Amino acid sequence: MLVESYLERLADPSIPNAQFYARADNLQQWLQGVETRLGSLSQRLSASVGKRQLDMALAGDSAAAQATQAPREQELKTPWLELDDVFYEARGQTWALIHLLRAMEQDFGDVLDKKNARVGLQQIVRELEPTLDPVWSPMILNGDGLGLLANHSLVMASYISRANAGITDLRMLLTQG
Repeated sequence: MLVESYLERLADPSIPNAQFYARADNLQQWLQGVETRLGSLSQRLSASVGKRQLDMALAGDSAAAQATQAPREQELKTPWLELDDVFYEARGQTWALIHLLRAMEQDFGDVLDKKNARVGLQQIVRELEPTLDPVWSPMILNGDGLGLLANHSLVMASYISRANAGITDLRMLLTQG
């Protein structure tokens, strides 16, 4: 309802207070949120093989303290019955993100051209497109890293990580004058 109201106000030239500002700082801020979500997805997908991770909850604050003692490190591994859930959630999010990035290319076209960044955005979309390729296996496999069986989650994490690196580069480019 609110979105429809906003779109109607945007389309009505007699209402000057409803504006959309296609500026580099707005795009950069939106991409920061995308970068965070992709990083989280990549980590969740990578947890399919399990990894030892140090507790980073107090990192960066020398005065921080915990209420109770916690293990210094822990094993993170996606349970076998949740592998496909995480995989298809990531696939759905990348599908939506591809469409949003293409819309951003239209809405922020002048900004991207001014910063010579359009090709960077197009490359990010290209990095994400293989996440939508057909899965030929009847189930999402969880092979060991470089083992005999494929690990669909690690392959998906690889595509997402490359796109995330592209978003980092694009954000840096947008902050430069």
